[in-house]
This record gives sequence, C-alpha cells and structure tokens, in this order.
Amino acid sequence: MNETTTTPLDHPLGRLGAVVREDGEVLLRFERHYDVPAADVWSALTDPERTARWIGRWSGDPTEGHVLLTMTDEEGAAAEPVTIDRCEPPSRLEVTAGTPDGPWPLTVLLSEEGGRTRLLFTHRLAEPYDAGDIGPGWHYYLDRLDAVVAGGPVPSDFTAYHPRLAGSYPVPEP
Repeated sequence: MNETTTTPLDHPLGRLGAVVREDGEVLLRFERHYDVPAADVWSALTDPERTARWIGRWSGDPTEGHVLLTMTDEEGAAAEPVTIDRCEPPSRLEVTAGTPDGPWPLTVLLSEEGGRTRLLFTHRLAEPYDAGDIGPGWHYYLDRLDAVVAGGPVPSDFTAYHPRLAGSYPVPEP
C-alpha cells in the first residue's frame, strides 16, 4: 500500500512542497515516496491511460519530442503543447508545458531503493513567482498521482487545496 494516499486535510504540513532559491532560480519542489518499483511510478507518469486519471490525456507521438495535453479535471480545458526535453526511463523526465501564462519547465526524478521509489518533482518558477496559486495546484495533482499509483480513489475537490494551502507556498527572500 502506498503511504501517500491521504488527503491534504489529513496531513496538511507533511505533504507540502517547498519553494526554494537555488542557483539564481526559484523552484517549487515536492518529494513523494511510494512502496512500488520506479517502473510502476514511471508508468503512472507516462502511460496515457494512467495520466488521464490524474492530470490529463495526451495525444501525439512522444518520440517526436512533443505531445498535446488536455487536463482532465479542468472543465473546458484546451489541449496545451508539452515539449519533452529529456526522457530517461524510468528515472528522469523533463518537460516544458505550454500554458497561457508562459512555459512551465518541469522535472521529475525517480530513484528506487529496495522496491521503494522516491519522486522529486520540480517546477522552475518564472517571475513574478506565483507560488501561492501554483503550489496548491501541484499539491492537488500529485495527490491524484499518488492515488493512481496506489490504485485508490482520485481526489476531485480542488477547493480542499486552494485557497486553503495558498499561504503555504511563500517565496523566500533573495
């Protein structure tokens, strides 16, 4: 069983990401742990049937370096371009998501030890660093990923995350 299947209302602080300054950048980071091999988490991150359950449906040929992603939990969402910058199964995925607010560079690193997988998710934020809105959103979607990996029910109430967690993602001073 996956230990990360609780809702943010159960563990609002233990599951938060962090906003950090590193090498002149502002990064939003989340760390999650799974009691499954990295290949299973990788499948949840890349298999279109599984991604549709937690973030969205993608179409296209990823071997061409890009796909279109339609968010499945956002009514009326248009397909947005996603560029695949680096893909090293089952340990590293770097993409740039095209959004109406500009590009979102995202990195997912997986490491496995003893059948247990650590996920490190990083979103490089652009100024003006809207971490108060973006942080709760990724928290929500990563909880949905957790549910897919665990084979459990997927959270569907974004209001449990935002605005409740908006103040949990302050940008540190330079």
